[in-house]
Amino acid sequence: MADSLLRPLLAPWTFRFRGKTARLLAIVDAFLADPNRGLAPTLIARQAGLPLYDVMRLLSRTPELFVKLPGRGDGITRYRLASSVAARDEAGIAAFVHRHARRENWIYYLLLSAGGLLLLIVLLALAPAVL
Repeated sequence: MADSLLRPLLAPWTFRFRGKTARLLAIVDAFLADPNRGLAPTLIARQAGLPLYDVMRLLSRTPELFVKLPGRGDGITRYRLASSVAARDEAGIAAFVHRHARRENWIYYLLLSAGGLLLLIVLLALAPAVL
């Protein structure tokens, strides 16, 4: 509970693709194996060989790839590939995921270097007072 409250304060951004490309592509492969059906997260987790929690988190956090379907009254949430993704071939989808992951890597390293430069500026500002 406390972790979910502190997370937006400490890191208001989230990396949705960085470090998750293999899992996302495994989920996409599960959809491509049965393209004409909306799939439940449990079925996707079985087909992709991933934990159910990871599948549900990735499905809900990446609306560029997956769309939640309206319920049919049975209480089971189903997902499909987004229409912009479903129109691509497997290589195009992989390129899309890798492009987003590469973009998030650039942002990560940019934030890391900005923090390092800020620390360096503080140290250089304090150095004359210490010496």
